[in-house]
Amino acid sequence: MHKLQCANVVSLFQREKPSNGVEAIFQILFQELQEATRAPASQCRAVADRLSEEVSRICSESQRIQASGEVETWSTTLARHRLKQCLKYYELGSHRGRIELHSTLSAVVYRYITPPQVQSSYQARLTLIEDFLQGFYIESMNAFRRENQLPATYRPRTLLELAEYMAFTERYGKRRIPLPGRRSQQLIILRAQTFSQQQPPETMVDIEQAAEGSLNEGDSSRSLVSMPQVREQMVAQEPELQEDTLRNTVIAELMNYLEERQQQDCADYFALRLKDLPTSEIEEILGLTARQRDYLQQRFKYHLIRFALSHQWELVHQWLEADLERNFGLTPQQWQQFIDRLTPRQQDLLAHKQSGMADNAIAQTLGITPTQLQKQWSKLLEQAWEIRNNLVSGAGTSTDE
Repeated sequence: MHKLQCANVVSLFQREKPSNGVEAIFQILFQELQEATRAPASQCRAVADRLSEEVSRICSESQRIQASGEVETWSTTLARHRLKQCLKYYELGSHRGRIELHSTLSAVVYRYITPPQVQSSYQARLTLIEDFLQGFYIESMNAFRRENQLPATYRPRTLLELAEYMAFTERYGKRRIPLPGRRSQQLIILRAQTFSQQQPPETMVDIEQAAEGSLNEGDSSRSLVSMPQVREQMVAQEPELQEDTLRNTVIAELMNYLEERQQQDCADYFALRLKDLPTSEIEEILGLTARQRDYLQQRFKYHLIRFALSHQWELVHQWLEADLERNFGLTPQQWQQFIDRLTPRQQDLLAHKQSGMADNAIAQTLGITPTQLQKQWSKLLEQAWEIRNNLVSGAGTSTDE
Protein backbone atom coordinates (compact mmCIF):
# COMPACT_ATOMS: atom_id res chain seq x y z
CA MET A 1 0.00 0.00 0.00
CA HIS A 2 2.80 2.33 0.93
CA LYS A 3 4.57 1.66 -2.36
CA LEU A 4 1.36 2.32 -4.26
CA GLN A 5 0.91 5.65 -2.51
CA CYS A 6 4.50 6.58 -3.27
CA ALA A 7 3.97 5.65 -6.91
CA ASN A 8 0.93 7.91 -7.07
CA VAL A 9 2.87 10.81 -5.60
CA VAL A 10 5.72 10.27 -8.02
CA SER A 11 3.31 10.11 -10.93
CA LEU A 12 1.86 13.47 -9.91
CA PHE A 13 5.30 15.06 -9.95
CA GLN A 14 6.11 13.42 -13.24
CA ARG A 15 2.82 14.44 -14.79
CA GLU A 16 3.15 16.40 -17.96
CA LYS A 17 2.97 20.13 -17.28
CA PRO A 18 0.00 22.10 -18.60
CA SER A 19 0.21 23.63 -22.02
CA ASN A 20 1.66 27.12 -22.43
CA GLY A 21 -1.83 28.62 -22.52
CA VAL A 22 -2.53 27.71 -18.90
CA GLU A 23 1.01 27.57 -17.55
CA ALA A 24 0.91 31.05 -16.06
CA ILE A 25 -2.42 30.40 -14.34
CA PHE A 26 -1.16 27.07 -13.07
CA GLN A 27 1.93 28.70 -11.55
CA ILE A 28 -0.15 31.35 -9.78
CA LEU A 29 -2.49 28.78 -8.29
CA PHE A 30 0.29 26.37 -7.36
CA GLN A 31 2.34 29.03 -5.60
CA GLU A 32 -0.58 30.51 -3.68
CA LEU A 33 -1.86 27.09 -2.60
CA GLN A 34 1.58 26.28 -1.26
CA GLU A 35 1.75 29.55 0.66
CA ALA A 36 -1.79 29.48 2.03
CA THR A 37 -2.14 25.80 2.99
CA ARG A 38 -0.19 23.12 4.78
CA ALA A 39 -0.82 20.60 2.02
CA PRO A 40 2.20 18.91 0.43
CA ALA A 41 3.39 20.06 -2.98
CA SER A 42 1.90 17.04 -4.75
CA GLN A 43 -1.64 17.93 -3.61
CA CYS A 44 -1.19 21.64 -4.36
CA ARG A 45 0.06 20.70 -7.82
CA ALA A 46 -2.90 18.41 -8.53
CA VAL A 47 -5.50 20.95 -7.38
CA ALA A 48 -3.79 23.79 -9.25
CA ASP A 49 -3.70 21.61 -12.34
CA ARG A 50 -7.44 20.88 -12.20
CA LEU A 51 -8.41 24.48 -11.50
CA SER A 52 -6.21 25.89 -14.25
CA GLU A 53 -7.61 23.38 -16.75
CA GLU A 54 -11.14 24.36 -15.77
CA VAL A 55 -10.39 28.07 -16.16
CA SER A 56 -8.80 27.44 -19.54
CA ARG A 57 -11.80 25.42 -20.71
CA ILE A 58 -14.29 28.09 -19.62
CA CYS A 59 -12.36 30.92 -21.24
CA SER A 60 -11.86 29.06 -24.52
CA GLU A 61 -15.56 28.10 -24.77
CA SER A 62 -16.95 31.50 -23.84
CA GLN A 63 -17.64 33.61 -26.91
CA ARG A 64 -18.02 36.68 -24.72
CA ILE A 65 -14.56 36.23 -23.19
CA GLN A 66 -12.96 35.44 -26.53
CA ALA A 67 -14.57 38.51 -28.13
CA SER A 68 -13.45 40.78 -25.29
CA GLY A 69 -9.83 40.69 -26.39
CA GLU A 70 -8.83 40.34 -22.72
CA VAL A 71 -8.70 36.58 -22.36
CA GLU A 72 -5.63 36.69 -20.13
CA THR A 73 -7.25 39.15 -17.72
CA TRP A 74 -10.41 37.08 -17.59
CA SER A 75 -8.39 33.92 -16.96
CA THR A 76 -6.48 35.45 -14.08
CA THR A 77 -9.62 36.87 -12.48
CA LEU A 78 -11.49 33.60 -12.80
CA ALA A 79 -8.55 31.60 -11.44
CA ARG A 80 -8.28 33.82 -8.38
CA HIS A 81 -12.02 33.48 -7.81
CA ARG A 82 -11.74 29.69 -7.90
CA LEU A 83 -8.76 29.84 -5.55
CA LYS A 84 -10.63 32.07 -3.11
CA GLN A 85 -13.57 29.65 -2.99
CA CYS A 86 -11.27 26.71 -2.38
CA LEU A 87 -9.32 28.46 0.38
CA LYS A 88 -12.54 29.56 2.07
CA TYR A 89 -13.53 25.94 2.61
CA TYR A 90 -9.97 24.96 3.48
CA GLU A 91 -9.83 27.53 6.26
CA LEU A 92 -13.24 26.46 7.55
CA GLY A 93 -12.10 22.85 7.87
CA SER A 94 -14.03 19.70 7.10
CA HIS A 95 -16.83 20.05 9.64
CA ARG A 96 -17.51 23.77 9.42
CA GLY A 97 -17.03 23.63 5.68
CA ARG A 98 -19.78 21.04 5.44
CA ILE A 99 -22.10 23.19 7.54
CA GLU A 100 -21.35 26.21 5.36
CA LEU A 101 -22.02 24.31 2.14
CA HIS A 102 -25.07 22.54 3.57
CA SER A 103 -26.70 25.70 4.87
CA THR A 104 -25.92 27.70 1.73
CA LEU A 105 -27.51 25.12 -0.57
CA SER A 106 -30.41 24.58 1.86
CA ALA A 107 -31.28 28.25 1.77
CA VAL A 108 -31.27 28.20 -2.05
CA VAL A 109 -33.72 25.30 -2.35
CA TYR A 110 -35.89 26.03 0.69
CA ARG A 111 -38.78 27.54 -1.26
CA TYR A 112 -38.75 24.81 -3.91
CA ILE A 113 -38.48 21.62 -1.88
CA THR A 114 -42.25 21.07 -1.62
CA PRO A 115 -44.96 21.68 -4.26
CA PRO A 116 -46.65 25.12 -4.01
CA GLN A 117 -50.04 23.62 -3.12
CA VAL A 118 -48.61 21.75 -0.13
CA GLN A 119 -48.33 23.53 3.18
CA SER A 120 -45.61 22.21 5.45
CA SER A 121 -43.79 23.54 8.45
CA TYR A 122 -40.32 24.94 8.61
CA GLN A 123 -38.96 21.79 10.28
CA ALA A 124 -40.70 19.49 7.77
CA ARG A 125 -39.00 21.29 4.89
CA LEU A 126 -35.61 21.01 6.52
CA THR A 127 -36.10 17.24 6.82
CA LEU A 128 -36.87 17.01 3.10
CA ILE A 129 -33.87 19.20 2.29
CA GLU A 130 -31.61 16.81 4.21
CA ASP A 131 -32.86 13.89 2.11
CA PHE A 132 -32.55 15.84 -1.12
CA LEU A 133 -29.00 17.06 -0.48
CA GLN A 134 -27.70 13.57 0.22
CA GLY A 135 -28.54 12.64 -3.37
CA PHE A 136 -27.31 15.93 -4.73
CA TYR A 137 -23.87 15.48 -3.17
CA ILE A 138 -23.55 12.15 -4.99
CA GLU A 139 -24.49 13.80 -8.28
CA SER A 140 -21.98 16.56 -7.61
CA MET A 141 -19.22 14.04 -6.89
CA ASN A 142 -19.91 12.26 -10.17
CA ALA A 143 -19.83 15.58 -12.01
CA PHE A 144 -16.55 16.49 -10.29
CA ARG A 145 -14.97 13.21 -11.41
CA ARG A 146 -16.33 13.53 -14.95
CA GLU A 147 -15.26 17.12 -15.52
CA ASN A 148 -11.80 16.56 -14.08
CA GLN A 149 -11.34 13.20 -15.81
CA LEU A 150 -10.86 11.41 -12.52
CA PRO A 151 -11.50 7.70 -11.99
CA ALA A 152 -14.88 6.55 -10.68
CA THR A 153 -13.21 5.52 -7.43
CA TYR A 154 -11.87 8.99 -6.67
CA ARG A 155 -12.69 10.35 -3.21
CA PRO A 156 -11.35 13.51 -1.52
CA ARG A 157 -8.96 12.19 1.11
CA THR A 158 -7.30 15.35 2.39
CA LEU A 159 -8.54 18.70 3.64
CA LEU A 160 -7.38 20.49 0.49
CA GLU A 161 -9.09 17.96 -1.78
CA LEU A 162 -12.25 18.17 0.30
CA ALA A 163 -12.17 21.97 0.10
CA GLU A 164 -11.79 21.74 -3.67
CA TYR A 165 -14.79 19.40 -3.90
CA MET A 166 -17.00 21.55 -1.63
CA ALA A 167 -16.16 24.70 -3.63
CA PHE A 168 -16.99 22.80 -6.83
CA THR A 169 -20.30 21.58 -5.35
CA GLU A 170 -21.39 25.12 -4.49
CA ARG A 171 -20.58 26.30 -8.03
CA TYR A 172 -22.17 23.21 -9.57
CA GLY A 173 -25.42 23.77 -7.68
CA LYS A 174 -25.59 27.43 -8.69
CA ARG A 175 -24.98 26.87 -12.39
CA ARG A 176 -27.58 28.55 -14.57
CA ILE A 177 -29.42 26.08 -16.80
CA PRO A 178 -31.08 27.56 -19.94
CA LEU A 179 -34.86 27.07 -20.15
CA PRO A 180 -37.36 27.73 -22.95
CA GLY A 181 -38.29 31.36 -23.45
CA ARG A 182 -34.80 32.68 -22.79
CA ARG A 183 -35.21 31.88 -19.12
CA SER A 184 -32.71 30.14 -16.89
CA GLN A 185 -32.68 28.57 -13.46
CA GLN A 186 -30.05 27.33 -11.04
CA LEU A 187 -29.33 23.64 -11.41
CA ILE A 188 -29.96 22.79 -7.77
CA ILE A 189 -33.39 24.42 -7.86
CA LEU A 190 -34.38 22.33 -10.88
CA ARG A 191 -33.19 19.22 -9.05
CA ALA A 192 -35.13 20.22 -5.91
CA GLN A 193 -38.33 20.74 -7.89
CA THR A 194 -37.95 17.32 -9.52
CA PHE A 195 -37.23 15.77 -6.12
CA SER A 196 -40.35 17.29 -4.56
CA GLN A 197 -42.56 16.13 -7.44
CA GLN A 198 -41.29 12.57 -7.00
CA GLN A 199 -42.20 12.40 -3.31
CA PRO A 200 -45.15 10.11 -2.46
CA PRO A 201 -48.25 11.92 -1.13
CA GLU A 202 -47.61 10.50 2.34
CA THR A 203 -44.37 12.46 2.55
CA MET A 204 -46.29 15.71 2.26
CA VAL A 205 -48.28 15.04 5.43
CA ASP A 206 -46.86 17.33 8.04
CA ILE A 207 -47.30 15.42 11.30
CA GLU A 208 -46.48 18.40 13.47
CA GLN A 209 -49.09 20.61 11.83
CA ALA A 210 -51.70 17.85 11.86
CA ALA A 211 -51.14 17.32 15.57
CA GLU A 212 -51.49 21.02 16.29
CA GLY A 213 -54.62 21.20 14.12
CA SER A 214 -53.66 24.48 12.45
CA LEU A 215 -51.99 25.78 9.36
CA ASN A 216 -50.94 29.15 10.61
CA GLU A 217 -47.75 29.31 8.62
CA GLY A 218 -48.76 30.30 5.11
CA ASP A 219 -46.65 30.19 2.01
CA SER A 220 -46.26 33.93 2.03
CA SER A 221 -44.66 33.92 5.46
CA ARG A 222 -42.50 30.91 4.65
CA SER A 223 -41.13 32.64 1.57
CA LEU A 224 -39.77 35.27 3.91
CA VAL A 225 -37.53 32.77 5.69
CA SER A 226 -34.07 34.18 5.30
CA MET A 227 -30.78 32.47 4.66
CA PRO A 228 -29.51 33.29 8.17
CA GLN A 229 -32.54 31.49 9.65
CA VAL A 230 -31.92 28.36 7.59
CA ARG A 231 -28.21 28.52 8.34
CA GLU A 232 -28.88 28.97 12.06
CA GLN A 233 -31.18 25.96 12.05
CA MET A 234 -28.62 23.81 10.24
CA VAL A 235 -25.87 24.85 12.63
CA ALA A 236 -28.13 24.21 15.62
CA GLN A 237 -28.63 20.63 14.48
CA GLU A 238 -24.91 19.97 14.65
CA PRO A 239 -23.40 18.78 17.95
CA GLU A 240 -21.30 21.34 19.72
CA LEU A 241 -17.67 20.99 18.77
CA GLN A 242 -14.62 21.57 20.87
CA GLU A 243 -13.94 24.73 18.88
CA ASP A 244 -17.48 25.94 19.69
CA THR A 245 -16.77 25.33 23.35
CA LEU A 246 -13.53 27.26 23.03
CA ARG A 247 -15.33 30.10 21.28
CA ASN A 248 -17.86 30.33 24.10
CA THR A 249 -15.02 30.29 26.63
CA VAL A 250 -13.22 33.10 24.79
CA ILE A 251 -16.43 35.16 24.74
CA ALA A 252 -17.01 34.61 28.46
CA GLU A 253 -13.41 35.46 29.34
CA LEU A 254 -13.49 38.60 27.18
CA MET A 255 -16.69 39.72 28.88
CA ASN A 256 -15.07 39.17 32.30
CA TYR A 257 -11.98 41.07 31.14
CA LEU A 258 -14.06 44.07 30.09
CA GLU A 259 -16.18 44.09 33.23
CA GLU A 260 -13.15 43.80 35.53
CA ARG A 261 -11.78 46.93 33.87
CA GLN A 262 -15.11 48.69 34.24
CA GLN A 263 -15.67 48.76 30.48
CA GLN A 264 -19.35 47.84 30.64
CA ASP A 265 -20.18 49.94 27.58
CA CYS A 266 -17.60 47.94 25.59
CA ALA A 267 -19.17 44.71 26.88
CA ASP A 268 -22.62 45.91 25.79
CA TYR A 269 -21.26 46.83 22.37
CA PHE A 270 -19.60 43.41 22.06
CA ALA A 271 -22.84 41.63 23.03
CA LEU A 272 -24.71 43.46 20.27
CA ARG A 273 -22.00 42.72 17.73
CA LEU A 274 -22.30 39.02 18.53
CA LYS A 275 -25.91 39.26 17.35
CA ASP A 276 -24.76 40.62 13.97
CA LEU A 277 -26.86 43.73 14.39
CA PRO A 278 -26.28 46.52 11.88
CA THR A 279 -24.37 49.58 13.05
CA SER A 280 -27.43 51.83 12.91
CA GLU A 281 -29.38 49.49 15.18
CA ILE A 282 -26.50 49.28 17.67
CA GLU A 283 -26.37 53.07 17.81
CA GLU A 284 -30.10 53.23 18.45
CA ILE A 285 -30.05 50.60 21.21
CA LEU A 286 -27.08 52.17 23.01
CA GLY A 287 -28.36 55.71 22.45
CA LEU A 288 -25.16 56.84 20.73
CA THR A 289 -24.40 59.15 17.87
CA ALA A 290 -22.30 57.81 15.01
CA ARG A 291 -19.26 59.63 16.40
CA GLN A 292 -19.79 58.25 19.89
CA ARG A 293 -20.26 54.76 18.51
CA ASP A 294 -17.04 55.11 16.50
CA TYR A 295 -15.14 56.15 19.64
CA LEU A 296 -16.60 53.22 21.57
CA GLN A 297 -15.65 50.86 18.73
CA GLN A 298 -12.04 52.07 18.78
CA ARG A 299 -11.86 51.64 22.56
CA PHE A 300 -13.26 48.13 22.24
CA LYS A 301 -10.63 47.27 19.61
CA TYR A 302 -7.89 48.44 21.95
CA HIS A 303 -9.06 46.11 24.70
CA LEU A 304 -9.69 43.29 22.24
CA ILE A 305 -6.09 43.40 21.02
CA ARG A 306 -4.72 43.51 24.55
CA PHE A 307 -6.90 40.54 25.46
CA ALA A 308 -5.80 38.51 22.40
CA LEU A 309 -2.07 39.32 22.51
CA SER A 310 -1.46 39.59 26.20
CA HIS A 311 -4.16 38.82 28.74
CA GLN A 312 -5.47 35.53 27.29
CA TRP A 313 -3.20 34.96 24.31
CA GLU A 314 -2.95 31.20 24.82
CA LEU A 315 -6.72 30.71 24.92
CA VAL A 316 -7.35 32.92 21.89
CA HIS A 317 -4.59 31.34 19.83
CA GLN A 318 -5.77 27.86 20.72
CA TRP A 319 -9.26 28.77 19.56
CA LEU A 320 -7.84 30.17 16.31
CA GLU A 321 -5.77 27.00 15.85
CA ALA A 322 -2.77 29.30 15.89
CA ASP A 323 -1.13 28.30 19.16
CA LEU A 324 2.58 27.86 19.69
CA GLU A 325 2.48 24.11 19.02
CA ARG A 326 1.08 24.86 15.56
CA ASN A 327 3.62 27.56 14.74
CA PHE A 328 1.02 30.27 15.30
CA GLY A 329 -1.05 28.87 12.43
CA LEU A 330 1.62 29.90 9.90
CA THR A 331 2.38 27.89 6.80
CA PRO A 332 5.99 26.62 6.49
CA GLN A 333 6.84 29.56 4.21
CA GLN A 334 5.23 32.05 6.59
CA TRP A 335 6.94 30.48 9.60
CA GLN A 336 10.35 30.86 7.93
CA GLN A 337 9.53 34.47 7.08
CA PHE A 338 8.56 35.04 10.71
CA ILE A 339 11.79 33.48 12.06
CA ASP A 340 13.91 35.53 9.65
CA ARG A 341 12.37 38.75 11.00
CA LEU A 342 13.10 38.02 14.67
CA THR A 343 16.00 39.59 16.47
CA PRO A 344 18.42 37.25 18.30
CA ARG A 345 16.78 38.22 21.58
CA GLN A 346 13.31 37.44 20.23
CA GLN A 347 14.58 34.10 18.96
CA ASP A 348 15.82 33.29 22.48
CA LEU A 349 12.44 34.27 23.89
CA LEU A 350 10.63 32.08 21.36
CA ALA A 351 12.93 29.13 22.08
CA HIS A 352 12.31 29.41 25.84
CA LYS A 353 8.56 29.56 25.28
CA GLN A 354 8.72 26.51 23.01
CA SER A 355 10.64 24.62 25.68
CA GLY A 356 7.80 25.21 28.14
CA MET A 357 9.84 27.32 30.56
CA ALA A 358 7.80 29.40 33.02
CA ASP A 359 7.56 33.14 32.39
CA ASN A 360 9.34 34.10 35.61
CA ALA A 361 12.24 31.79 34.75
CA ILE A 362 12.42 33.21 31.21
CA ALA A 363 12.46 36.77 32.55
CA GLN A 364 15.26 35.87 34.96
CA THR A 365 17.26 34.17 32.21
CA LEU A 366 16.90 37.14 29.87
CA GLY A 367 17.55 39.67 32.65
CA ILE A 368 14.25 41.53 32.29
CA THR A 369 11.16 42.07 34.41
CA PRO A 370 7.99 39.99 33.95
CA THR A 371 6.24 43.09 32.61
CA GLN A 372 8.97 43.64 30.02
CA LEU A 373 8.74 39.96 29.09
CA GLN A 374 5.01 40.26 28.52
CA LYS A 375 5.46 43.31 26.28
CA GLN A 376 8.15 41.62 24.19
CA TRP A 377 6.05 38.49 23.83
CA SER A 378 3.01 40.54 22.77
CA LYS A 379 5.12 42.23 20.11
CA LEU A 380 6.32 38.87 18.85
CA LEU A 381 2.74 37.56 18.67
CA GLU A 382 1.70 40.68 16.77
CA GLN A 383 4.43 40.07 14.17
CA ALA A 384 3.13 36.53 13.63
CA TRP A 385 -0.42 37.89 13.45
CA GLU A 386 0.59 40.39 10.76
CA ILE A 387 2.31 37.75 8.62
CA ARG A 388 -0.57 35.31 8.96
CA ASN A 389 -3.19 37.84 7.91
CA ASN A 390 -1.19 39.55 5.20
CA LEU A 391 -0.47 36.35 3.29
CA VAL A 392 -3.76 34.58 3.85
CA SER A 393 -6.20 37.39 3.26
CA GLY A 394 -4.08 39.95 1.46
CA ALA A 395 -5.21 42.52 4.02
CA GLY A 396 -3.05 44.70 6.17
CA THR A 397 -2.42 44.29 9.84
CA SER A 398 -5.47 42.65 11.25
CA THR A 399 -6.88 44.67 14.06
CA ASP A 400 -10.46 44.17 12.99
CA GLU A 401 -12.86 42.61 15.39
